[in-house]
Amino acid sequence: MNIYTTPGFVTITCHKRTMPYLDQEIRELGFEPEETFVTGVKLKATVNECIRLNLNLRCASQVLYSLQSFEARNADDVYNNLVHFPWEEILPDGGYFSITSNVSNNSINNSMYANLRVKDAVIDRLRDKRGTRPSTGSALTGAVIHLFWKNENAEIFIDTSGDSLARHGYRKIPGQAPMLESLAAATIYASRWDRQSPFVNPMCGSGTIAIEAAMIATNRRPGLFRTNYAFMHLNGYDEQVYLQEDARLEEQIRDVPGLRIIASDYSPQAIANARKNAVAAGVSDLIEFSVCDFAVTEVPQHVPGIFYVNPEYGERLGEIAELEKTYSRIGDFMKQKCGGYFGYVFTGNLELAKKIGLKASRRIEFYTSTIDCRLLEYELYGGSRRP
Repeated sequence: MNIYTTPGFVTITCHKRTMPYLDQEIRELGFEPEETFVTGVKLKATVNECIRLNLNLRCASQVLYSLQSFEARNADDVYNNLVHFPWEEILPDGGYFSITSNVSNNSINNSMYANLRVKDAVIDRLRDKRGTRPSTGSALTGAVIHLFWKNENAEIFIDTSGDSLARHGYRKIPGQAPMLESLAAATIYASRWDRQSPFVNPMCGSGTIAIEAAMIATNRRPGLFRTNYAFMHLNGYDEQVYLQEDARLEEQIRDVPGLRIIASDYSPQAIANARKNAVAAGVSDLIEFSVCDFAVTEVPQHVPGIFYVNPEYGERLGEIAELEKTYSRIGDFMKQKCGGYFGYVFTGNLELAKKIGLKASRRIEFYTSTIDCRLLEYELYGGSRRP
């Protein structure tokens, strides 16, 4: 079986509450999802088509190509099913592979044991067919096999991604409590930004939101910053297919005349880090960085745009008291300086958000790590509002 040219069921995973934006991306790439669920999308594709998905998706975590579904009451059932699978057709002789899993089964209390039984099955099969033992390890630098096992239902996948796609690869200096790149992209997709009008991002920290905005506007894809994927380490891999998809990434970059992305932070170190990250992403000439209090950030007038801020959420009482003032000032700034704009505040503290003093027109749900968050949208009326 050549998985590169044989269509199979593909599950593309993402972080909770970002699925609608992943679904949107997949459709824009010309694929037709067959099913969506809380943390992902399912469709039919070949592994060659998975190459395009890996290089282009901003909101995804992993692109998983299904090999087999089976029933498993315990880890021995997993082994007994997988030891008979023709791994010699999938994994190259002398190659290296890793095992990952998502396990919820009452028979085991440690998913590492499930990983071990998968590894044992693959090694025993290959040793029987080839007479040699393949190399394995935890680093996701070669082929990756993924086990999904819930109750008695198990499915084994080839993870075509390897390291998570949610980290886009350009951020060399993350800063304090940085927003995950895939989440930043999803929140921008959730906004009403037209990818041409001004995008103003005070409190920019390490620059992730401004950089993702610049990348989205100019159609720069995460595949530009990565050279190793798990799909490169399987039998049947054709480097020319990858090189063609990789070349498209450069070809599809577009110019946006007059685009203004403005990012500020009161910390000189944060702005220095953000500039370095923007250089690594190839968008440093598209972002206007400045060191200042957010309240003196330039907001282009007489043109509708987006104001997007991700303030701290606060964990200690002293912080909360200080942040109440900050959130109140954010509300004042939007009212006084952002007429005609859509304002967005991303926060994990809805009590603090009340201090903004404006009624949100939308409250879009997200998660960052384990924190329940909202992207609050404010329609800031002004004389230049577009119809």
